Amino acid sequence: MNRSFLFSTVLSILLILSGGLFTASGHQQGNICVTSLTTEMSTDPVGVGTTVPRLSWKLKPAGKTYEQDVRQTGYRILVASSVRNLNRNVGDLWDSGNVSSDQSVYIKYGGKPLSSGMKAYWKVKVATNKGDTDWSDAYGDRKPSFWQMSLLDNAGWKAEWIGGDYPDDLVKGHTKVNARYLRKEFTSKGKISSAVMYICGLGLYEAYVNGSMLGAGTPGYAGEGKNETIYGSQMLAPTLSYYDNTVYFNTFDVTSLLRKGGNALGVILGNGRYTSMRMPGVHDFGIPKLLLQLEITYKDGSKSYVVSDGSWKITEQGPIRTNNEWDGEVYDANMEMPGWNMPGYEKSGRMDGSIWQSAGKVKAPSGVMKPQPNPNIRIMDFVKPVSVFELSNAGTDSNGKKTYILDMGQNMVGVLLLRNIQSHAQGDTLTLRFAETLKPDSSLYVANLRSAEARDTYICKASDKSKAVSWYPSFIYHGFRYVELKGFDEKPSLDDFTGLVIYDDMASTASFHTSNEVINTVFKNAFWGIRGNYRGMPTDCPQRDERMGWMGDRTTGCYGESYLFDNHLLYSKWLQDIEESQTKAGGVPDVAPAFWKVYSDNITWPGVFITAADMIYRQFGDVKPMASHYSAMKKWLVYMKNRYGKDGIMTKDRYGDWCMPPESLNLIHSKDPSRITAGPVLSTAFYYHLCGIMSNFASILGNESDCKYFADEALASSKAFNAKYFNEKEGYYANNTVTANILPLYFGMVPEGRQKEVFARIVDKTMNDFGGHVSTGVVGIEELMRGLTEFGSPELALKIASNDTYPSWGYMAKHGATTIWELWNGNTADPAMNSGNHVMLLGDLLIWDMGYIGGISAASPGYKTVMLKPYPVKGLDYANVSYESIHGTIASNWEKDGDKFSWDFTIPYNTTGNVYFPVKGRMAEKDMTAIRNAGGTYVGKEDGFIEFTFPSGSYSVTVDYPE
Repeated sequence: MNRSFLFSTVLSILLILSGGLFTASGHQQGNICVTSLTTEMSTDPVGVGTTVPRLSWKLKPAGKTYEQDVRQTGYRILVASSVRNLNRNVGDLWDSGNVSSDQSVYIKYGGKPLSSGMKAYWKVKVATNKGDTDWSDAYGDRKPSFWQMSLLDNAGWKAEWIGGDYPDDLVKGHTKVNARYLRKEFTSKGKISSAVMYICGLGLYEAYVNGSMLGAGTPGYAGEGKNETIYGSQMLAPTLSYYDNTVYFNTFDVTSLLRKGGNALGVILGNGRYTSMRMPGVHDFGIPKLLLQLEITYKDGSKSYVVSDGSWKITEQGPIRTNNEWDGEVYDANMEMPGWNMPGYEKSGRMDGSIWQSAGKVKAPSGVMKPQPNPNIRIMDFVKPVSVFELSNAGTDSNGKKTYILDMGQNMVGVLLLRNIQSHAQGDTLTLRFAETLKPDSSLYVANLRSAEARDTYICKASDKSKAVSWYPSFIYHGFRYVELKGFDEKPSLDDFTGLVIYDDMASTASFHTSNEVINTVFKNAFWGIRGNYRGMPTDCPQRDERMGWMGDRTTGCYGESYLFDNHLLYSKWLQDIEESQTKAGGVPDVAPAFWKVYSDNITWPGVFITAADMIYRQFGDVKPMASHYSAMKKWLVYMKNRYGKDGIMTKDRYGDWCMPPESLNLIHSKDPSRITAGPVLSTAFYYHLCGIMSNFASILGNESDCKYFADEALASSKAFNAKYFNEKEGYYANNTVTANILPLYFGMVPEGRQKEVFARIVDKTMNDFGGHVSTGVVGIEELMRGLTEFGSPELALKIASNDTYPSWGYMAKHGATTIWELWNGNTADPAMNSGNHVMLLGDLLIWDMGYIGGISAASPGYKTVMLKPYPVKGLDYANVSYESIHGTIASNWEKDGDKFSWDFTIPYNTTGNVYFPVKGRMAEKDMTAIRNAGGTYVGKEDGFIEFTFPSGSYSVTVDYPE
């Protein structure tokens, strides 16, 4: 008897006997599907660096209608080494069996050991109280989900670091270091089963296998006019790090790109943050270098390796002449080398042996090699320009050519794609210079770029006029709305340009629209500003010669950002950057990675080390970053207490309430002592707040002694703070600034029974001294909108959010901003100091937009229990808001019509909702009945709301709500 037939027959019988999933009393549920499978929160990731990856999925309706009360009761996961096994329901790597659980996120892999480069295919089947789903690969494109392991042990590296020094390299100041081109040909000896490449090109790389670029985009459609084939293309890889500590590498499955016989690898190296740092005191790491290892497994089980070593060829005489993130890129098409990354290049006679030499072995970077944990930056969107006009006062250049200004209509971050270059003559030099704003004479305003030249140059070659030629730079990016165009024979067409928007690959997860157009516009501006400042880390700005990971910009802002983007992996990676920047004594910098050594021993800026971990736990339900960095976070707070704590007061502060609106529109910083909040007020309040978070962390992690320690620290600092700064007679803190009062009020430091007095001071100060406008800087704005709303003045919060007079977010938009300014008065203070794309002044606005106007927040970590609690503030007629959580789509769409409040809301499958209906006085019994009939269970009443619990599903309820 055929033994393989016997094995498959027995296996089939066992699978039948196992009953699949919990089907003894259930039925196949066709209306519920398993979707959005992720491994370590990434879809089909290549390069997983942990041997115990965590698996997650979502339950969603097969159609558009959400059935009510769908709960997962169990699951079965199959992980297989091949698609064939998975299709046969053979989990040869792991079969979890039928697991009774409602958990659908972060399930730890529990199968056979995983090895470097291994590819694992997986699917899941879920049991619910409504019946069993089909296997997850039965939905959508019916492709199995997978993950592929990275190189797990650095001892497995067989490659050498290679590169080359050249006498023309200028490595200081406005660096001019030509891109390195490296190539290697090799022959594969048989039928290939799999091929995995591990690569690190420092500072940046583009890699090719037989002419195909790794990480290249695929034809995609992202909205009108966005059907570019470059959509999704990788850029600026690998992710940056402080290279003396950690060096990240990427992993690629290149099986489909190799061929039997001759093959070629090609790599271009750019400078990135490794070579071309700019500001004084910023660390520079060296000249571009490459580490590459290709592991080929053949059908017969044998293996071969192609590695970076002295057998590779290198040249710097390629078309990318210089590349510097601050200054731009120079590309000379006359120096192109057709076929350089293809097999047979040398034998064809096209390879100029005078410029190609053997690559040299170079010193390895000091940092530890690690698989990159977050996705690369990609081309994520497109912007079509809205106008192009002649700059008439510029005259003509020596060749009689005019200067033009291109308006993208949107302050964006990325590069400009230039088309139809073939129409230009050989030697024509096309110069593109970038800026955020224009001078009154319509020329570029570049003073706020400081030393950044922000200029790209393309030198044309002789071209076949019938064949379209296009180009965009490879290793740089700009923050810009306007582009100065020089060297063009005539006024170019708008169709000749497309803005390529680049940022870390992540999903947009929010929709937001209200009846107030100012609020809608500011939300849109925030969206553009946030994604424009994701560059492997959250940055302060994308345009000038800085672009650093300033931590204070995100201390609270990270929570709001997490509504708009699935920034889970980016922030998790940034926490690692922060810990690696910590001093041995425990100090944490203000900028991370610490390219710029700014160690001021501040509390408010480095506080994001703790709040970002809290955000990841609350928004995404992930305890891992908290646990991984807990010791370092504790070390920092203890360090700060020991150095600067005095009788319960944290005495050290560096930046104050940065960028609060000054008394004069021409000032950058206020000089009025009555407006300035004392540093120890800020640092002590924040120390209290951070100790509270750490006490919660310790409790979650089972560290009860630390839980008590931090709780005691918070109590002691609160007592000292009140004793020193609270004016018992007048009911305010310190010098009665809004910031001095809002911090202790929102953090919970105000003595019991005195909260209303302190809040009244905030309202009075805001309305009477500042005309209902913002009076806080970066620190105070982080609690302002939530504090005003929660303590009883949502109308004032709405006024601040919808103002379009100075100072306000709407003022920025009214004066042409399409992102968020660095200064409230960025158009009247010294504009050279104003970045047109900063997010630090957003404070808690986005949390307020999504969590208070939309009413969507997490009642338990990761939205396993959803809180829906909208504030239908007088002056707003409706709000339509949604958020894609790790469990599925949460929607809250409400409208006021006369005395009626109509609310459509959705709670994702496998979650429940704490739903708060706004009420004026007592809710009518008919409304209580309507809510119960809809599926709600009464819980209780709190000020202005009636709480019900709801199971998952979509609901529509109308109740009385008189204005």
